[in-house]
Amino acid sequence: MGFAADLALSDPLLRELDHFVVLEPGQGERILTAAETLVWLASHVEALGDPPADLADLADPEARAVRLLDTACELELAPGCSIQWFAVRLEPPA
Repeated sequence: MGFAADLALSDPLLRELDHFVVLEPGQGERILTAAETLVWLASHVEALGDPPADLADLADPEARAVRLLDTACELELAPGCSIQWFAVRLEPPA
């Protein structure tokens, strides 16, 4: 299942939010689309090698990223080093 299909199955509130602020150590905050956030998160999950126990039952980094997006806002990459993401709603200019 691809990212777009996975996103369609996610929490209804998250489907309404199409952007995320992402934070990485040593980098400024960035605003990504939901699809970009899933790709960003999947790449970090894949880089971990062994996934966290609560994600181990999922088959691939993309599925793990979807679960994280639906259930969390932080992933520890190494002790004391985490990435974070927060859903935001961008309002069009008035």
